[in-house]
Amino acid sequence: MKPPYDITARILKLISSVSEKIGEVNASYLNKQSPQLRKQNKIRTIHSSLQIEGNTLTEDQVTAVIENKKVAGPKKDILEVLNAVKVYDQLENFVAYNENSFLKAHRLLMQNLIDNPGKYRSKGVGIVKGATMAHVAPPATNVRELMKNLFTYLKNEEELPLIKSCVFHYETEFIHPFMDGNGRMGRLWQTVILMKTYPVFEFLPFETLISETQDKYYKALAQSDTAGKSTLFIEYMLEVINNSLGELLNYKNRTFTDLDRLEYFIKTGVKEFSRKDYMNVFKDISTATASRDLQKGVGLKHFKKTGTLNKTKYLVK
Repeated sequence: MKPPYDITARILKLISSVSEKIGEVNASYLNKQSPQLRKQNKIRTIHSSLQIEGNTLTEDQVTAVIENKKVAGPKKDILEVLNAVKVYDQLENFVAYNENSFLKAHRLLMQNLIDNPGKYRSKGVGIVKGATMAHVAPPATNVRELMKNLFTYLKNEEELPLIKSCVFHYETEFIHPFMDGNGRMGRLWQTVILMKTYPVFEFLPFETLISETQDKYYKALAQSDTAGKSTLFIEYMLEVINNSLGELLNYKNRTFTDLDRLEYFIKTGVKEFSRKDYMNVFKDISTATASRDLQKGVGLKHFKKTGTLNKTKYLVK
């Protein structure tokens, strides 16, 4: 059964805007960000996603934990960060449309934090906000079937990944398949779904904008619950994604070093190329810069140089 939602004019407008920005990201070779920017964004992602769930560590403390430095803080909060690092370090290994992969990610994320991590709940749960019961999740006996249906929906190739990722995020919150870690898994798996089609999402910290707009996040979830469909949550998440891509494109201090360019170029999979081929990828650098890059690549033994002058070719080792 397909999860219920409507395609509104606002959703179509946001999808168009997101698609345009993804095109700009790819054209600017930001889909493979510099190592420093990737590290910063991973830290922001982990910090923001855990902060939403009540983790008290600051971004600096999260950085220290990632760098294996001693941190004074609640043991549980530190363990949450360590587990999240293990998961985000393995993002490329998770299979978006595989339920067992989803359960493995939850097991890593919640190891030593709850009983039976990586297993669906066997008890009823509700979400309390203040003195009010904000959401009563479906009975535990329904969870396996609901999640099976959700993964069947994910495999439908006719649905846009941008829509599917938002729907999966919402439905995970609604079904609440685990005793704990549902919010973290909803946000994590949205990233896994998106990066399958758009590599930039591996290191795009849209969780930061969710953290900054938590009231809107929970309101969109609640309104979608009341409406019986995820339309309003899809609109909210697409706006978050759109704004996150905008921030990436407007990142004023981004600089791409020769090493960044060489790393990116090698990942394109080319085996033999000329300086002109190299400059066709990096259209904003001069011939002198390209020559220096390639000389460094030879010195680092990334390439083997053959020929001279306009006959020069480079072979990727």
